[in-house]
Amino acid sequence: MAELICLDNALKDEALALCQRFALTLAPKSLLQSDGFHLCLDFTGLSLQQGGVKPGKKRTQVQVDFSQGAVAHRRKFGGGQGQDIAKAIGVTVYKPSVIDATAGLGRDSFVLATLGCEVTAFERQPVIAALLADGLNRGANDSEISDIIERISLHHGTSHELLKPASDISDMVDVVYLDPMFEHDEKNKAQVKKDMQAFRQVVGQDTDADDLLSRATACARCRVVVKRARKARPLADVEPTYALVGKANRFDVYVKAKVAPLE
Repeated sequence: MAELICLDNALKDEALALCQRFALTLAPKSLLQSDGFHLCLDFTGLSLQQGGVKPGKKRTQVQVDFSQGAVAHRRKFGGGQGQDIAKAIGVTVYKPSVIDATAGLGRDSFVLATLGCEVTAFERQPVIAALLADGLNRGANDSEISDIIERISLHHGTSHELLKPASDISDMVDVVYLDPMFEHDEKNKAQVKKDMQAFRQVVGQDTDADDLLSRATACARCRVVVKRARKARPLADVEPTYALVGKANRFDVYVKAKVAPLE
């Protein structure tokens, strides 16, 4: 079971509430002496903190923050509807509703919400879901992005269970987006940022991701979009309708209908 370290006794009640919500176990501070990344709570919120760091050495920390850093820079200068993800999802004057079925740290959910989409985010890994919920809560208190955060609804659970076809087409989500954790080239590991190294250590590989494609197709009214490594095989070995290929990644698009309002 995933563990949470409370770094200040004044936050113990909050820590216990988080443990109950995300099925975590409260762990002693001494766990930070162990190698690896550990979920910690302090007055700045939740973060993944690197354990086993020698005195005097800098401890790597990962926190979901939609107000600053690379996420904020992308919101302001990322290219808007010209981004590949926007083209793949089908964002135009019409802003499709989206299920982000593998939300992770919520970066793509935030990009889509910034573009005006209503996003339902699913995340099954309890540590990552807790980090994302914490980031969304803090973002909701930032007047500059609170309207964007309002367009994201987080659900903790596996998409294998949460992806269920609507009984009526009018209730179907427009697009289902999948970004399973895929294997990366060993040669490029040194180039991976520390926050993603921590994320991958916690999440591992999504070995059951192939099962999601058929579920996503049954739930989406207009299309399914799958983010893959540039040279990776298609999910479940099903060729997409078309793909948008970038330098490192590509978006495989499985078209069912035009991304437009239901007539």
